[in-house]
Amino acid sequence: MSETFEHSGTVTSTAPAAAVWALWSDTTTWPDWDPSVEAVSLDGDFVVGTTGTMTLAGPFEVPVSLEVVEPGARYLDQLTMGELVIRIDHVVVDLAAGGCEVSVSTTITGPGADGIGPMVTAEAPQAMARLVERAEGC
Repeated sequence: MSETFEHSGTVTSTAPAAAVWALWSDTTTWPDWDPSVEAVSLDGDFVVGTTGTMTLAGPFEVPVSLEVVEPGARYLDQLTMGELVIRIDHVVVDLAAGGCEVSVSTTITGPGADGIGPMVTAEAPQAMARLVERAEGC
């Protein structure tokens, strides 16, 4: 039986959206702000269709692909772990008053998604806080 788990979070930052995008689009920075990521190796540029490998804490490697890339605004990456598919949608927008809003939504589908979902997203709030902290320091 296939299940679906969803999680989302939003934070604001004094940094401009461009500072957040700079960190998102440079996968070498991901381990600095996302505690669940040890490394990311892409087989090309940060564009739609690029694939690669993400090494998660454990460590274990999973295939990753960039499904949506809207430079400066949004990207969606997809990880495949056996029958589980994890889609993480990242959106950043500048705010009229200055700074930006960062939203990350995770959707996990497949057998056992409800059970693994909370484990997969447990560190998401910490990752978002660290991302914003880094962006504000840029």
